[in-house]
Amino acid sequence: MSMTQQAAPAVPAPPAPGPKESDGRTAQRSMAWRVLARPEVGVFLGAVAVYVFFLVAAPPVREGPAMANILYQSSTIGIMALPVALLMIGGEFDLSSGVAVVASALTASMLAYQLTLNVWMGVFAALIVSLAVGFFNGWMVVRTGLPSFLVTLGTFLILQGANLAVTKLVTDNVATDNISNMAGFDGAKKVFASSFEVGGVAVKITIVYWLVFAAIATWVLLRTKYGNWIFAVGGNKESARAVGVPVTFTKISLFMLVGLAAWFVGMHQLFAFNTVQSGEGVGQELIYISAAVIGGCLLTGGYGSAIGPVFGAFMFGMVQQGIVYANWNPDWFKAFLGVMLLGAVLINLWVQRTATRR
Repeated sequence: MSMTQQAAPAVPAPPAPGPKESDGRTAQRSMAWRVLARPEVGVFLGAVAVYVFFLVAAPPVREGPAMANILYQSSTIGIMALPVALLMIGGEFDLSSGVAVVASALTASMLAYQLTLNVWMGVFAALIVSLAVGFFNGWMVVRTGLPSFLVTLGTFLILQGANLAVTKLVTDNVATDNISNMAGFDGAKKVFASSFEVGGVAVKITIVYWLVFAAIATWVLLRTKYGNWIFAVGGNKESARAVGVPVTFTKISLFMLVGLAAWFVGMHQLFAFNTVQSGEGVGQELIYISAAVIGGCLLTGGYGSAIGPVFGAFMFGMVQQGIVYANWNPDWFKAFLGVMLLGAVLINLWVQRTATRR
């Protein structure tokens, strides 16, 4: 008897895999847009544009001594703009930073001169005073919960008045006495205000300090736990505290970093010019904050970098000296800076919004 064999039913082959659907939230952004989303990219492009502009408009800028002078002006702004930027990333800002620089220089000068001490004694005393001012600002902000704008505005007024009143009381003048002949001056000048030659061009030591400090600040922000704390407290301090971030320590230490930088710049000014005008420093705090904002830091905190303020400070130095080399009316300096500030903020805002939509 023959048997008929039944064929087994064919199993349909699985469909060929097609492209995965995306709802837009998991889409990978291109490398170009990830780069544009960096906070320092906009200011870098702006710095290049300003540099090229003054290369054309002010021919002396092309010479080595002029560029060294521009970098020097940028460095004195940039050294202060770095900790101010870190403080802004941490959600605060300091209006007393400008007069704190002068207060530090006045303390070192008057203490050493009036008590006939080695100038290094004045330098260390000024360091203690500067750190104390930073600690006071941070402690008041954390302890009272008041906005840092109000706390540091109060400190600004206190220091501004004290700088003038104490200097007049001690020296019978609005400036400190010349300390260039005092013991320890030459050594301190080498540390804080010396120069060296590169290709026959005198370069100020502050330029080296500026770049080294920027590299350290970048490493701290991107590679250390403390950097994570800064971003966390700037984004949302209550959430940061809930996950174990030491909010009080972080905020107070950031204010003290501003005090440390104010001391350093104050010492540079003292040993570069041998004397200090007690009324100086007013308005400089806005320059430092502007350099940080142009560098991509947000006033709301939680966003920014240490590299951005480097380019922001360079733009300030470039404009400040470029106007002089171009033989323009220097009264236009602040107007130019205002346009530059608004332009940089708008560009950064557009880049961030566009990049996050991609």
